[in-house]
Amino acid sequence: MKSIKLLLNSGFLVFTLFVSAQNKNEITIESLLKEMVNRDAVARFPTTNFRLKQESSYNRVSKTPEESKAWYNNHDYNSNEKDHNFIRTEEKNGVKEWVLMDHVGPGVVVRTWMPFLKPDRPDTDIQIKIYLDGSTEPVLEGNMLGLLDGTGLIPFPLAHQSLRSAVSFFPIPYAKSCKITTTAMPFFYQFTYRAYDAYTPIKTFTKEGFNKAISLTKEVGELLLAPKNTEKGEALVCSATLKPNKEKSVKLPKGNAAVRELSLKLDDYTNAELTRTVVLKMEFDGEPTVWCPIGDFFGSGIGLHPFEGWYRTVSEDGTMTCRWVMPYQKSGKISVLNLSATSVNINLKAVIGTWKWDSESMYFNAAWKGQYPVATRPFSDWNYITLKGRGVYVGDALTVMNPVAKWWGEGDERIYVDGEDFPSIFGTGTEDYYAYSWGGKSTDFYEHPFHAQPRSFVYNKLNRKTTKEKSTLGYSTETRTRALDGMPFSSSLKLDMEIWSWTDCEMGYGVGMYWYGDKQTTSNRVPNKKEVINVPPLPKEITELLKSNK
Repeated sequence: MKSIKLLLNSGFLVFTLFVSAQNKNEITIESLLKEMVNRDAVARFPTTNFRLKQESSYNRVSKTPEESKAWYNNHDYNSNEKDHNFIRTEEKNGVKEWVLMDHVGPGVVVRTWMPFLKPDRPDTDIQIKIYLDGSTEPVLEGNMLGLLDGTGLIPFPLAHQSLRSAVSFFPIPYAKSCKITTTAMPFFYQFTYRAYDAYTPIKTFTKEGFNKAISLTKEVGELLLAPKNTEKGEALVCSATLKPNKEKSVKLPKGNAAVRELSLKLDDYTNAELTRTVVLKMEFDGEPTVWCPIGDFFGSGIGLHPFEGWYRTVSEDGTMTCRWVMPYQKSGKISVLNLSATSVNINLKAVIGTWKWDSESMYFNAAWKGQYPVATRPFSDWNYITLKGRGVYVGDALTVMNPVAKWWGEGDERIYVDGEDFPSIFGTGTEDYYAYSWGGKSTDFYEHPFHAQPRSFVYNKLNRKTTKEKSTLGYSTETRTRALDGMPFSSSLKLDMEIWSWTDCEMGYGVGMYWYGDKQTTSNRVPNKKEVINVPPLPKEITELLKSNK
């Protein structure tokens, strides 16, 4: 009996220690908010395993690329009773509800996107309900747009109204399950969430917990809107004149460290193509990790187009800054390569701070893909990037050249992780991926800490849209960076963007991609000097309009 009692006591002690360890690593609203503004966190592989997944209104006829007619069917919304681009319907107390998400297991909703039902009316009578852990009563309930656009319970900028869309990044954690419904047929929608391993300790979202985190929520919001580098470090400064096909390099201090901030400024942006033909290169611990035109790296696209985000800022004076944390163990080098036909003057500054390298530390990477022309018929999936190994995908910046006025961006993102046969992220449109909607009408500048449209048609931050024209001619630049919605992968990640324009034409595409990975992680992107200088020409209508505006 004594030995049994001792065994039980020992078991209780082990259980207590296990629970104590779990509680220490418990995922909560507070821990997620702090992670959102912790740039060091994205440079380490998550210690608590999860995969990013998404529920959306993608067309359910899409099964496989081999069935091309169904795969490229663009009816990825619900407009009448014949549409079933949602999970199912339920009836509760005689009231019908449409189920948009139904995840069983621990998780966190980290991004929501829903567009206006009508392009010029940010209102709706539809109610949204969020049920957690099997509860029959919703923990969150309200207007489908108002609850998630920064005008309701969730404050700006964690939720906000982008161009004709309600977007929220406020984390909604749950220990057992999450079901999201609406009281009427949904239009378009996306709910992106982290799916954790079973038994992951998570403290489920409650109104009480939300209220307790109000001060932290405010603090995080203020940080997101004032995205400065607060880490001290050694500043390396370099100014140089680069002749055509020449480059300038700066060696970083030896030893365990990290680039905390990097800024680059050209002395003249009159030639908009310089942001495409001047290339940023980096290598860490003897391996090349960055090769990307500066416009695509900093999110400006072709030309100087100011905007501010959490990881990058492009200033009106021409200074382009990034705040990605870039750790290394022994050595590093930053280079600027001039592939243009003229000399350029550059001013480079890097702030190097401390870093403690461990088994979860990863290298920052950025690569570029460009292609002109890109045929819009037949419809196709344009591969941004394919990665092999372990890492976390953290963002991209897309610049397109559209030779016609009609909308170009109906194509869906399809993201496959760790060898999936069917993408766990299946979107509803290119502009939806970049967090806005009604693309043909939304040709205006907008910015947010995690996404922006720095340029569309002839508009940018310094030249805002004042009319209702719908032309999408010329260059458009869209960018999205990730914090809580970063995408971890253990063996592979493949990101395709569907080419779906309303016009049979030839477009230009260029995209910069950002990810963290182990030294052994590889990509299918290689330096492509030939395509860098193959800058897609603007349509004559745009060049004439730009001349008349000067």
